[in-house]
Amino acid sequence: MSLWSRFVNVFRGDSLRREIAEELESHIEEAVERGRDPLEARRALGPALRLREESRDVRLLSWLDSLRGDAVFAWRQIVKNTAATAAVILSLGLAIGSCLAAFRLVDALLLRPLPIAHVERLHSVAHEGFNDRHELQASQSFEYPLFREMRAAVEADAELLALSYAQRADLAFGAGEETEKAYRQFVLGGMFDSFGLMPALGRLLTAADDATPGGHPYAVLSYDFWNRRFGRDPEIVGQTFRMDDQVFEIIGVLEQGFTGVEPGVFVDVYAPLTMNGALSRPGLGWIRAFALLGPDASANAVRDKLTPIYRAYQEEQVKDWKAAKQEVVDRWLNRTLRVEPAPTGSSEIQRTYRTGLTAIAGLAALVLLIACANVANLMSARAATRSREMALRVSIGAGRRRLVRLVLVESAFLALLATAVGAAFCSWAAPQVVGMISPPDNPTRLTLPADLRLFGFGMALSVAVTGLFGVAPALRASSVQPVAALKGGEAPRLRQRLMKGLVGVQAAFCVVVTLMAGLLVGTLDRLRNQDMGFSAPGLLLLEASSDTPQPSSAWRQAIDGLAATPGVESASAASWPLLFGISGGLVWTDGRPAEASSYLLRVSPGWAETMQIGRVEGRDLRVGETDGALVNEAFAETFLGKASPLGRWFEIGSPNGSRSRFQVVGVVHDAVYHDLREGFRPAAYIPFHAGDGGESPQSWGTFVVRTKGEAASALAPALREAVSRARPEFRVTNVRTQQELISRQTVRERLLAALASFFAVVALLLAGLGLYGVLEYSVFQRRREIGVRRAVGAQAGDIAWQVTASVGATAAVGALIGVGLSLLAARSIESLLYQVRPTDAAMLAPAALAVGLAAVAAAAPSVAKAVGIDPAEILRAD
Repeated sequence: MSLWSRFVNVFRGDSLRREIAEELESHIEEAVERGRDPLEARRALGPALRLREESRDVRLLSWLDSLRGDAVFAWRQIVKNTAATAAVILSLGLAIGSCLAAFRLVDALLLRPLPIAHVERLHSVAHEGFNDRHELQASQSFEYPLFREMRAAVEADAELLALSYAQRADLAFGAGEETEKAYRQFVLGGMFDSFGLMPALGRLLTAADDATPGGHPYAVLSYDFWNRRFGRDPEIVGQTFRMDDQVFEIIGVLEQGFTGVEPGVFVDVYAPLTMNGALSRPGLGWIRAFALLGPDASANAVRDKLTPIYRAYQEEQVKDWKAAKQEVVDRWLNRTLRVEPAPTGSSEIQRTYRTGLTAIAGLAALVLLIACANVANLMSARAATRSREMALRVSIGAGRRRLVRLVLVESAFLALLATAVGAAFCSWAAPQVVGMISPPDNPTRLTLPADLRLFGFGMALSVAVTGLFGVAPALRASSVQPVAALKGGEAPRLRQRLMKGLVGVQAAFCVVVTLMAGLLVGTLDRLRNQDMGFSAPGLLLLEASSDTPQPSSAWRQAIDGLAATPGVESASAASWPLLFGISGGLVWTDGRPAEASSYLLRVSPGWAETMQIGRVEGRDLRVGETDGALVNEAFAETFLGKASPLGRWFEIGSPNGSRSRFQVVGVVHDAVYHDLREGFRPAAYIPFHAGDGGESPQSWGTFVVRTKGEAASALAPALREAVSRARPEFRVTNVRTQQELISRQTVRERLLAALASFFAVVALLLAGLGLYGVLEYSVFQRRREIGVRRAVGAQAGDIAWQVTASVGATAAVGALIGVGLSLLAARSIESLLYQVRPTDAAMLAPAALAVGLAAVAAAAPSVAKAVGIDPAEILRAD
């Protein structure tokens, strides 16, 4: 009989039994036809039961049939214990779903290879060095002339590709010239061909499209943008749109699947590298370089060829530095190149969330371990109630391996059902988390397919979970002693030691999760409630631009129009709002360079008042003034000493030697400039139209408006109209509140705090259920002992102590171990924390209180049941 037939026969059941019975009956009928007596024929054939079993074993795979029988029995046990099964599936499903969601995010952001040809050869090129605060910083930004030299140097070993950073830009389609936001990226023309990408419509950019700077205003749309914005209109090729005051022609649509090389960002529009206006700006690093290595090339060999080119370029740059300190020059020249594998691409979102997502994945794994320990306790208790059944199985010939398999099959069913529940939770949770890290004006987008990678991880997780919570109960069930179990002596203390040990494990992991959650919540609280130096409520920010640079009078008219709008308290302008942009330079005082740099921001008169940044001394900037400056207290203390800085002159500029000279006219209080985590740093606020030797017209900036009420956003339409009415040249491209920028700075912290808090609640709940189960089992096993103690005069307090002391001691030891593990775990997430430490009483106390309350709540029902045992009832039963 073929293997396939034997496999199919396993699942035929009654039909196979009828077939075997009919075959045996046919043999008897054949003997009768030959003249033999029916009874004699049956005796000659042998025992019918044995014959049926032997025939059945020949016709099917016996091991698979045995496994099928165990599966049927396990399913009946699961259905029989509905409440316990539901608790197991829900608790495990929540933990497995959390792990699946964490994997889905980590895979999409950090692990999933780009859908390009030869992705294993793709490497990123970066340079790193120490800044003026002696912090090691890496950057992927290169100047265009340097990129061209490096590309030529390694063309025999690798193809060097250039891309700009993907940025949000204003695009205008159609005659209405209504602008919309989209991600655009300038790329080297031959990149698509090097990546092996094909067009879904039209053609893609080629090397010829990069031949002439500014000469090929072509654009390629991503498939996602084509589908989302144009409904896959086949007539899109040949249409035009306006971007960066240039008209671009759409020449094609990229194939589906490729969204760019920056995970977390879906690029919508690609344009030739030479169409970027920054191409002609010397000293500006705006290019990201990737190296596609040749089949026989190595990353080290490519780096060794690039390093001399990079170093020579750096040395050429410092020749023009005037009066720069040797320390600054050395830092610049000591920067080194890195060529690292980048099969998953490279993005700022990756760097920002790598540690955070790893920490969340770790917390999810700890919650899963707690859930497994909880279910292992439940399975152990269930095995205890089935000890007589197991003893009978052993007595009639069942082997230890068969008992282990019986319990493991039941565990596998539970794990599979929990995985199904977890998959449903994951399908909802992962997109929700992506939404949490997506500011409205800068959305994060990730590819989250439910593909074989996720399915494989889910199956591996299911197998691992089966082993984690099923092996110990299975081994315990298989070690049953038939004689002792059938007499009622099942050595419960052995099981209690296992169950108490698992309670200790749950307590340890629960403390780790709870304390980590406390640290992350504390970090968010510190960031939110720190003194920022200005008042954010009521501030509305209007980003504006014009086709041509506008003089100060035009900007002043627009500011006056905003200030006259009903509901507006004051208005001013700045290059960009605080906590958004960044600019700075080296500071010179008395003709000598300082040891530190300063932030720089162009502002109009009245800006400090609008921001409600208090003035320490001096006056505000005046209309038409171009060489005055406001400085903050940190600037005055760092660069100008303890004497009054009013009237002092300073210079600030870039490393290439260009400097601008300003006189301090006022000192204002410190305010956070760029990052909530960096605190107060030196900053100078110079006139909005300051230029070399006079006024410099500006084509873009941000109007800062303070409203009289809290609902600042409600005034946005009126303020847009006020700007257009005052100066039609200005176009308001974006409106947001200062509070949105603050919230944007805490997106990661809010995400981590929310997820860690969720995991902490789940961990406390699971650990509490585990403790409750152990105490309930202990009370059940010691029911007669407790009744006797009550009969001889034991008080309720004594009974409570007897019931909880041993388990409580185990949980306490586990909690102390958890504190130690937390101290180690905190080191791995140190970069995520802000002004909090795991040893702070403010961190330890809430965690200890939460764990303690969960333990008390879990122990209370069992203690009440133990104290309520009636001694007379126990004695009557004996």
